[in-house]
Amino acid sequence: MSRSPAPTPATTATTYAERLSLPWWLWLAGPALGGFLALELWLGAGGLRAWLPFVVLLPATVAALWWLGRVRVAVADGELRVDDARLPVRFVADAVPLDAAGRREVLGVGADPLAFVVQRPWIAGAVQVVLDDPDDPTPFWVVSTRDPVRLAAALLAARDASPSSPA
Repeated sequence: MSRSPAPTPATTATTYAERLSLPWWLWLAGPALGGFLALELWLGAGGLRAWLPFVVLLPATVAALWWLGRVRVAVADGELRVDDARLPVRFVADAVPLDAAGRREVLGVGADPLAFVVQRPWIAGAVQVVLDDPDDPTPFWVVSTRDPVRLAAALLAARDASPSSPA
């Protein structure tokens, strides 16, 4: 019998998690478009070179679609995680849910070039996270999400529950 200690409960407190995956129709249209392009190239070649477009373009299309839908958004362990970027919630001044029109306004002509943006055009909603960090030139983050109200509420709740948040 081993003398290893009993496993401790996980300390990860995830209050929001989402993957910004592609819609189902794009998984159909993308390979169809890649196949059509491979077919066009196939018509102009003969022999072994004729199948090379199918061998290259179809897997490349599927890989590109997977890469586009890989981004994860989470509020866990006192930070906002967007793909590889991490923002401690103690620096969150406000979180504003945006619909499609609000996102277009924030990211439009008068957008701040220093803002951190993770935007997926197939997702209408977003959250603008206003920062309160004097050492960071980034004024705000804009993050695509399918449920902006829930993400904003999770961010503000995590900020308020953070022991180092300004009261």
